[in-house]
Amino acid sequence: MTKEKQVQQALAAQFPADRLKTRPIDLHAYSSDASFYTLVPQAIVYPVNIEEVQLLFKLAKQHQTSLTFRTGGTSLSGQSVTEGILVDLSRNWPLIKAEQQGSAVRVQPGITGSRVNFFLKQYKKKIGPDPASINAAMMGGILSNNSSGMCCGVVNNSYHTLKHVKFVLPNGEVFDTENKDDYKRFETTQPQLAAGIVQLAQRVKNSPALSAKIRDKYKIKNTVGYSINAFLDYEHPLDILAHLLIGAEGTLAFIAEAVLNTIPDKPYKSTGLLFFASTAIACNAVPALRDSDAEALEFMDRAAIQSIEDLAGAPAFLKTLPANSAGILCEYQSDTAAGLQEKIARAAQYLDSLPITYKTEFTTDEYLQASYWKLRKGMYPSVAAVRQKGTSAMLEDIAVPIENLGNCVEDLQQLFIKYKYFDAIIFGHAKEGNLHFLVSQSIDTPEEVAVFGAFNDELAELVIKRYNGALKAEHGTGRQIAPYVETEWGTEGYTIMKELKALIDPDNILNPGVIINPDNTCHLKNLKPLPVVEEEVDKCVECGYCEHKCPSRHFTLTPRQRIVLRRSLSRLKKAGDTHTYNSILKDYAYDGLDTCAVDGMCATECPVAINTGELVKRLRKENHSKTGNAIAMQVAKNFGLVERLIKTGLRSGGLVNSVFGKKAMFKLTSGMRKIAPAFPLWPQQLTAPVTVKSQMPQQADVVYFVSCISRTMGRDMEKQESIVDVCRRLAEKANVRLLIPDNLTGTCCAQPFASKGFTPAYRFIVNKTIDTLWDWSKSGSLPIVLDITSCTHSLQTCRPYLSPENQQRFDQLQIIDSLQFATDILLPRLTITKKKDKAVFHPVCSLHKMNLNKNLLQLAEKTVEVPVIPNTAGCCGMAGDRGFYYPGLTAAATRAEVEEVNNAQVNDCYSTAKTCEMALAESSGRNYRSVLYLLDEVTQ
Repeated sequence: MTKEKQVQQALAAQFPADRLKTRPIDLHAYSSDASFYTLVPQAIVYPVNIEEVQLLFKLAKQHQTSLTFRTGGTSLSGQSVTEGILVDLSRNWPLIKAEQQGSAVRVQPGITGSRVNFFLKQYKKKIGPDPASINAAMMGGILSNNSSGMCCGVVNNSYHTLKHVKFVLPNGEVFDTENKDDYKRFETTQPQLAAGIVQLAQRVKNSPALSAKIRDKYKIKNTVGYSINAFLDYEHPLDILAHLLIGAEGTLAFIAEAVLNTIPDKPYKSTGLLFFASTAIACNAVPALRDSDAEALEFMDRAAIQSIEDLAGAPAFLKTLPANSAGILCEYQSDTAAGLQEKIARAAQYLDSLPITYKTEFTTDEYLQASYWKLRKGMYPSVAAVRQKGTSAMLEDIAVPIENLGNCVEDLQQLFIKYKYFDAIIFGHAKEGNLHFLVSQSIDTPEEVAVFGAFNDELAELVIKRYNGALKAEHGTGRQIAPYVETEWGTEGYTIMKELKALIDPDNILNPGVIINPDNTCHLKNLKPLPVVEEEVDKCVECGYCEHKCPSRHFTLTPRQRIVLRRSLSRLKKAGDTHTYNSILKDYAYDGLDTCAVDGMCATECPVAINTGELVKRLRKENHSKTGNAIAMQVAKNFGLVERLIKTGLRSGGLVNSVFGKKAMFKLTSGMRKIAPAFPLWPQQLTAPVTVKSQMPQQADVVYFVSCISRTMGRDMEKQESIVDVCRRLAEKANVRLLIPDNLTGTCCAQPFASKGFTPAYRFIVNKTIDTLWDWSKSGSLPIVLDITSCTHSLQTCRPYLSPENQQRFDQLQIIDSLQFATDILLPRLTITKKKDKAVFHPVCSLHKMNLNKNLLQLAEKTVEVPVIPNTAGCCGMAGDRGFYYPGLTAAATRAEVEEVNNAQVNDCYSTAKTCEMALAESSGRNYRSVLYLLDEVTQ
């Protein structure tokens, strides 16, 4: 038996199947992080408590294997991939708790930084670290990488804002710096470790050269090696160790919980763009801008500016900037409006003294500010998206003393020319002398790898030797910089680090090869080739920003993993590993295709706007046989008959429930699924069909297209009143003349055919529907309102599949959602009699994509005293009918949101799509219904 199988069997004896993954598809799905390294783990484990982590330490030692802890997997230096056991903390360690009225916050590793900041808004606070990946990066990685970001600088990074930490040593012992007794217990139960730390600290303090070097290097951002400034900053060995863990990348201990001091969240901001004649002039202006009390100074070289010139919203003048220009995004922040104005007034004298060639007006307009930041943040994706296929987008990260910034940038640009990185761009946090640069590198041949190695050697020489900088400012050491730790810190400093690792982790269990690695070519091994696979896949940089938006992330796969596996299949096929290839391909049908909700929410966070749902729909389409497409076409052509049959089935099921109990059909279909897993589940929230009476006024204001979902199951679960009746009544109150057609049966937005990849059937039915809408709307003169948001979005985006004649008609149609109907047409004509006290609102995916979340907030604030829009709200996973077939998908997708709603203790819940409402009702036990019901209840 192989060692891998032994490890897997040992884990299986201790962990339940739902918290242990060992299939090839799972191992390869976790073989990548955001870096350009790939390693296939032996197993993936999801522990739920400290006791299980202690067990993992014990098993790893017994089987002489390693443990690597991972949360968001957004690390860029190869520190969250492994050939050992991968311990995923992203599912079961989500604690957030305010301390001292928000002056501090207690967190566990499996919660994103953005979620923590959202929680802290109520206290007008936030955490210090503000990495660009904060929406996806989790606290475990933020602490373990000593993350900083755009505004936090050196002072407010993870190291300096740490207050307390609870951790588990490789020997299984648990300590908590919040517990005063643990200080004595650490010295008595771990005498060798405590004494060793004290000795290392004394050696550092006794070396004037090393002490001075440490103080000097931590004046700027630096995440190379261990945080050995702890030896100078703290006295007690437990305090020293606690701070050594920050930035240790999971190589010394497991961080189970931490308390961080928070900082003010300044709500008032003024933002502008400044441009200079050259890189050197821009960089030389940074000290003055820093002295003007600017909160953020984001540098952009001319190549970086050019990369975003064509982005939507980019000012036209960017294209006219001279070849050597450089820019700085400058932002001032304050706690009050008056304070901000004072800052701006004081800053004016600094700005007037600078050789600025062009500048925008400083603005407090949130939309304009967001557009400026979008340009800054769009540089990485813009270059990554257009890089040559098959090359890796390598985002590097350095820092130099601010006085060296201009010269360093110019030398970097010369280095790019030497190594033919002609698409390279430079940008970064100029206030801290922190630069990021992006190069595209192919690693398909030994010669290409050698070029990359030579570039890294010369980069190290430039940054460390010439400019006394840090080779990694924010992104951590990882495998990428491990060979250069001694170069950066010298033999004395590196020896301290090696002895520290050996002292704490003598068996080298924790993340071996990261930070301390005897192989000086480790950064050139296990590089991740990016084979050309398909358009969507080829653009992906595997950053993981999409994952927190994915409804299947805790059920099967994430968008990143779906793409990683497409590349793995290509590599395995090329290598001739048919066994692994066939195993992954077989499981991919369910994990990769069947359980993808194709909601497209991944694209809203993707730096290169990849919609993995569109990839999945195309793959589904390619998997359909001629017979399957023919059957789908027959369903489309006879959709009226299909609708009648569905209604008959629903009535029959309702009859069964009335005779044998309201859970009878649920139990019956649950039993059927044990025999035939593909059999759809009968949700308890399923209601009887609706009889729609036509309404044909001579003079109409709006056409009401009652969706097929509403026609078949559009009743409120509690009152059994249909959405059609409510909409009709609201229109009467508002004196809006509704036209409800008499030929609704058989009409459909065609979304079910699109999501399943039946393109010919989809094309047929959307063309038929547009024909019908053209007639109903009197050749486009009347707006058409739909009562299901996903149906609205489906019709609004169907143009590419229409005939030329129907495209012309489509361009004249006004297709609006029921939410727009409520806020834009009904609300101005209605009188609110009494607001609801408190209610929950679920924004469905299509609202995000249609930019209608603002409408939902408007309606919520108009109708409810305390509206609650859960921060954890995301795609519910229903995906039309997918939740009927894969109820585990909706359960996993809604778990966090349901918990948040339960904690809010609210019973009135509203949304804008019936199937999503059903999914949330099933998961929460609460009745979700359309916002139109709410509007009807609070108006006259």
